Amino acid sequence: MNWRQILIALAVLLIGEGNAWAQPPAAAPRVASDTDARWHSPERSPRVATGSGVNPAAQAAPNTNLAPIEALAPVNTPAAAPIAKVKHGAESLPNERGQVWREYDISPYTVRVTTTKRPEQAIVDWIFRETGFEVWHSDVVSVLAADNRTLRVYHTPEMQAIVGDLVDRFVNTQAETYAFSIRVVTLDNPGWRSMAQRYLKAVPVQTPGVQAWVLAKEDAMLLMAELRKRSDFREHSSPHLLVNNGQATVINATRPRSYVRNIFLQPEAFPGFRAEMATIDEGFVLEFSPLLSRDERTIDAAIKCNVDQIEKLISVPLDVATPVSQRQRTQIDVPQISQYRLHERFRWPAEQVMLVGVGMTPTPVHTEPGVMRMALPFTSAPRSDLLIMLEGKGRLGENSVLPGAASRPMDSFRGRY
Repeated sequence: MNWRQILIALAVLLIGEGNAWAQPPAAAPRVASDTDARWHSPERSPRVATGSGVNPAAQAAPNTNLAPIEALAPVNTPAAAPIAKVKHGAESLPNERGQVWREYDISPYTVRVTTTKRPEQAIVDWIFRETGFEVWHSDVVSVLAADNRTLRVYHTPEMQAIVGDLVDRFVNTQAETYAFSIRVVTLDNPGWRSMAQRYLKAVPVQTPGVQAWVLAKEDAMLLMAELRKRSDFREHSSPHLLVNNGQATVINATRPRSYVRNIFLQPEAFPGFRAEMATIDEGFVLEFSPLLSRDERTIDAAIKCNVDQIEKLISVPLDVATPVSQRQRTQIDVPQISQYRLHERFRWPAEQVMLVGVGMTPTPVHTEPGVMRMALPFTSAPRSDLLIMLEGKGRLGENSVLPGAASRPMDSFRGRY
């Protein structure tokens, strides 16, 4: 054997030993255990996360000491400490201004009013009208509270005298059957004033643009007869509408007007969008609350009138791309609204009639029962001279029924008038 054959034999020997070193040793046979049975059970198959730095064998090892998971308990946030300094007051109400406590029995009035759930609210409203809202929320410690039997007041003797007079006007049995009438009239032209000037006596009014007059009852009948002869005369309330003393009524001459306010995409239905509708109550709402004085010589009345009119609906075109069609156009409406607000208090002699001229208000008017006359295209919205006639009808019989008497469900005004 030469030296070349020797080198070849050594190389073959070295290669065979290297392959033997690269193969891993044979693993010892494993013995099945209860733990392995639990791991291979379908009900308890663990989820093993794989990733760098994670040992699957370590994550797969079950922990039989784990307790059942409990629901999270709500976190109780401690209440914030008050910033303002608070201290307990005295056991009695302060009376640095000489305040006194009075409790007025108002049940003679509340038991006979059955048209509202809270008749005592009318007394509270008139106290605010007479005294003002600020005197009950000033530096003078005061209380004004009422239920259906008792009115509780804590204030100065001067304020107690005002409150006492108002309560007497409500509970006065002589005035409980006293009734008032209210008539609402509109005319297209204010020229009626030239004919009626000889009947009218002007009285001061605080609301700008509003006029008020007093006239004798006979002159009021003649004036109403002359107004009825006009072609633009329209009466919006029953001529027999009567209101009891201290109660309130609402004359509502409105109708709903609908328009498209917005659109929403709705791909599952044709045409791929949905229109959002809105409604505006158009017309006027008049609220009337009368109160007779104790000597029955003067009448106080609070009038609240709200007028809303849609002058026109301005159309705005919109491009709406939907799965149904990429080229769709629709439109929404933007209302152009005119509004008028009147809140006034009047006082006049009981033997006379009060006539209030609101002015040329933007109010839709009735051309026939149940129909509104609206503005035609390219014309201005209609205007009407709104007149309100208030009259004391005197004391009615004990069994008389007021066909128009009703108490308002609206919120009360909390100001001076």
